[in-house]
Amino acid sequence: MAPCHFGMESVLKREITDLGYDVTGVSDGRVTFEGDAEAIARVNICSRCAERLLIKAASFTAKTFDELFEGVKAVHWEEFIPVNGRFWVAKAASVKSALFSPSDIQSIVKKAMAAQLSSVYHLDWFPEDGDSFPFRVFIMKDEVTIGLDTTGESLHKRGYRKLTAKAPIAENLAAGLIMLTPWREDRILVDPFCGSGTFPIEAAMMAAGISPGMNRFFTACSWEHLIEKSVWNDAYEEARDLVSIPKDTDIQGYDIDEEMIRIARKNAADAGVESMIHFQRRDVADLSHPKKYGFIITNPPYGERLMDKNEVSSLYRTLGERYKNLDSWSMYLITSYERAENDIGRKADKNRKIYNGMMKTYFYEFRGPKPPKRTEKT
Repeated sequence: MAPCHFGMESVLKREITDLGYDVTGVSDGRVTFEGDAEAIARVNICSRCAERLLIKAASFTAKTFDELFEGVKAVHWEEFIPVNGRFWVAKAASVKSALFSPSDIQSIVKKAMAAQLSSVYHLDWFPEDGDSFPFRVFIMKDEVTIGLDTTGESLHKRGYRKLTAKAPIAENLAAGLIMLTPWREDRILVDPFCGSGTFPIEAAMMAAGISPGMNRFFTACSWEHLIEKSVWNDAYEEARDLVSIPKDTDIQGYDIDEEMIRIARKNAADAGVESMIHFQRRDVADLSHPKKYGFIITNPPYGERLMDKNEVSSLYRTLGERYKNLDSWSMYLITSYERAENDIGRKADKNRKIYNGMMKTYFYEFRGPKPPKRTEKT
């Protein structure tokens, strides 16, 4: 089971299918699929828009805490957790169910797991000084699903963004939004509100074939009784073999704050893509480009925290004016600002509801014409 941002399910489904795995279900904020140990390693390393990857360990119906306890106790947890494993319920969530207290759900599930393991390992007390086994419990309409978290720290933590803007967009959400557009590495991409550089960096990583998880550790890396070390080694090696830094990309990031540009450059260097991106201090009023058929992909201020509504209105009007002068360009932006289309001066060709954290936003698509097909030289 791979959770994702609400609105990103179609992108994640395509991503998992492209990796070669059969998707068995898509629901709000989650994609489920069938895979082996290799799938755990490859999806963790390669997925750009998943939040994390869970092994579905149990599923049953429970309307009372007694039913929850007995349902959990009936599972063979020793198949996952060794005698010295450190196990706990990292998160519990309940929607439209009789059981709704996350803390009580966490406590009952942990007790039931311990009771079952006690009967197998013949221990009344567990040392829990070994590897970590965090679980997550979801209850939807009284249907309990328990997943073993193979990831650990969320997949949006690529490792390159040690410094951020005041209201940064999550790396996996930025990547997913880019994947919703027709942008490809041979096209121009400009982010006029780049902040700490997330959109340009994620685009550059795609262009270079850099898997987002290829330089980080996952909780399941230490589960040698479930996944052999060679499986992880092969998956990391596969990711390294796919890296190819192109020399002729046109990816640019602008921000009015010089400090943000410094941070963006540092983040790009840490991601290994500094040679692919041109960062520059530039006001959105100076947005321009001599070439056609480019893309603006951006996360402008919403007016929720950083600016007042009058400032935001002026900002979006300026963006609309500059976009109008970019002949044949397309623009994609995520915002919760309700008057975005009005101030930009054009109705979007499409908008999608996307949840940026707990905030409801929309991803507006202003589509330009397709570039003419290139003729092959003979």
